[in-house]
Amino acid sequence: MKVLLGIGGSPDSFRALSTGLERARAAGDELTVAILENPESDVDPAEVEARVRDELKASAVDASVRRLSGDPGGALIKLAEAEHFDAIALGGGQESPMGKIRLGSIAEFVILNSSVTVILLR
Repeated sequence: MKVLLGIGGSPDSFRALSTGLERARAAGDELTVAILENPESDVDPAEVEARVRDELKASAVDASVRRLSGDPGGALIKLAEAEHFDAIALGGGQESPMGKIRLGSIAEFVILNSSVTVILLR
């Protein structure tokens, strides 16, 4: 499966990176990691990219890394559709006190607007 994994620097996205790498290794997915400009994150995109590359090296998963600019959700969807990815994977889904899932703004936008399958990694 050709998977586009969006990483924006939030704790959820870094957990998704670990989970996504495990899945890619186990399933043999063709993985591309997209570094997003996340206005809700205090982590600089260069720092995010360095961490992604370190985790890729440690996991021995062969994946390409791309940096996307502009609106993060829109850029992710545009890339996924233009390059015919089978799925977009994102972190998210913290549980509220009532047991409901709360999504970040990027994950919510992608889920609501993508014509490509979206996988929420928790």
